[in-house]
Amino acid sequence: MREYWVASGHHLTRLTAAGWMAVTDELLLAWLARPEVLPPDDACPAERGLHARLMAAPRAPVAPADIAAMADPDARENWTFLIRLRDALVGAGTVEGAYLALVRAGEKLPLVFYDQLVQLILRNALDGCADVYVLRAAELFFRPQRGHVSDGALILADEELIAEMEAEQHSSPLTAMFAGGPGELDILRDDNAWTYWSRSDAHVMAINFGGDAKAREGLAFAIAAFVTHLLGHDVSVRPLASAEGVDLRWFVGLDQVGTAFGNALWRGDEPRETLVGLFALDFADPSVMLPQVAGHQVFLLMGMGADMTIRLKPQNLVGGLPLAQPAQLH
Repeated sequence: MREYWVASGHHLTRLTAAGWMAVTDELLLAWLARPEVLPPDDACPAERGLHARLMAAPRAPVAPADIAAMADPDARENWTFLIRLRDALVGAGTVEGAYLALVRAGEKLPLVFYDQLVQLILRNALDGCADVYVLRAAELFFRPQRGHVSDGALILADEELIAEMEAEQHSSPLTAMFAGGPGELDILRDDNAWTYWSRSDAHVMAINFGGDAKAREGLAFAIAAFVTHLLGHDVSVRPLASAEGVDLRWFVGLDQVGTAFGNALWRGDEPRETLVGLFALDFADPSVMLPQVAGHQVFLLMGMGADMTIRLKPQNLVGGLPLAQPAQLH
């Protein structure tokens, strides 16, 4: 089996009988060793001491006074968030359980923490997947994308990659002259798909979301895998080419723009937002749905902001689906 998303830390977990990822000391240590967590050279003794103590015993209790003793207010804030996440992971015992608990509690944590949890969960849900179109599309769950239109089709590239390209072109006019702009992006195709495996952690491949049906089908598959794995209900998801005949009896915005688009339609207003993805979700067992929508499709809306950026909110799939009972932690 080919490996991918090694940076997620999936290989540092072990599976429970239910197939969720047990939180191991190895996983906690990997988070503590991340560059953004390592104390900088000018860190105070309190911060260095706490980090060293946790590297020796990642589950060691941390008192509020341990963080309050840090001299840097930014360090105090960062460590407050980090310990809140660590405690949620240890308390739940599984990555999936911690994510559900945090989302349901509305816990305010830096987006990077939620992105890392979602990547881990998807890596587990898609374990064994050999379709790189699915894997690349799944990156939308935890990596913001920047879009541009080429030959009438929407191309999506990693936002961080585009920012780096823009910075390089801005710093070097000669480079900008020959760079060719977005046309130089390496877009996933059948003839280069094999290269994804060796650079999945680099996030350098773009995807032809508007012009390649495999890209939209890949995202649909990833959505279904995420929901089924996390919420425990078998679902199928398919992309729609048009909104004709769509009954928005129940919809979920996959991002803020998609939610605003759906709300406008619900009110009978003309949406001002840009819709770039429309999906239909079906539950294999309609009895798990709320009675008023049982047997009906749930529509998923994905939008793109005025800045041509797509930022998915996977937590909307946790709290927005019409389930009669919330998923049980296990």
